[in-house]
Amino acid sequence: MTTIWRERLKRNSWGWGLLLPSLLILGLFTYYPIVKTLWLSLYRLDLATPVPVFNGLGNYAGLLEDPVFMKVFINNLWFALGTVPTSMALAFVMALFADKAIRGKGLMRVAYFYPNMIPMIAVANIWLFLYTPKFGLLAHLASWFSEKEVSLLGQPGTVMGALIVMIIWKEAGYFMIFYLAALQQIPKDLYESASVDGVGMWRVLWRITIPLTMPTTLFVAVVAVTNAFKLVDHLWIMTKGGPDNASSLLLYYIYETAFSYYDQGMGAAMTVVLVVLLLIVSSLQFFGWDRKIHYE
Repeated sequence: MTTIWRERLKRNSWGWGLLLPSLLILGLFTYYPIVKTLWLSLYRLDLATPVPVFNGLGNYAGLLEDPVFMKVFINNLWFALGTVPTSMALAFVMALFADKAIRGKGLMRVAYFYPNMIPMIAVANIWLFLYTPKFGLLAHLASWFSEKEVSLLGQPGTVMGALIVMIIWKEAGYFMIFYLAALQQIPKDLYESASVDGVGMWRVLWRITIPLTMPTTLFVAVVAVTNAFKLVDHLWIMTKGGPDNASSLLLYYIYETAFSYYDQGMGAAMTVVLVVLLLIVSSLQFFGWDRKIHYE
């Protein structure tokens, strides 16, 4: 019995020893920040209160009375509604074209995926030039349609739409890779049987392709929604959240609150709200779609 316990202890110690570096990194950079953020969200900690003072749910109540937070929150919802469905639909269509056995399909796949290979900062600078009045191509086109000079990034009514177009261009190719992999896993004999039976192209799409790619659609939807609430790199280059907070998003406002205004308590509360929101949306996606998905 002693020998058995000794061998088991040796084997378990070796396993925990292998896991220890990962557990330390996970604890330091994941679990500790989570606990610290939850703790800070319950305290008042700003320039006027250098020593943390327990505030309970006061920071969360303050968010409801903050007009900028409510505006930024609504901005992010519109940003998600504008980018997620369109980028997913475009990615699916691109994957359908890239999956066809045609000449140059390799070049087509690279062309579709290429925007995702460019860093977001570089993409922001490219599109900033395209939107620059008098010089940018898209600014020229907008001015031609409106018959006057248009600043797409300088007007509250157009800035969010301009950013949405840029993000769709950036993300569609990334999502296309997942759809392309899903299309290649569909058994070809299903399409051959449908062709023999004389089933039309659109019916094949609705009855075979779309149902069998639903697991990928669920995964892409979760990633797309998460990205819609965490993509802020472009704001530093293009708008800084302006004009009049018309393009500001939640994560950018959290950064400003915590590191520009030095209100760590309020910044932590907004972070908790953002994480809870993403957890709720992801849970609804999983539990809402799970029964409708064909995994085999």
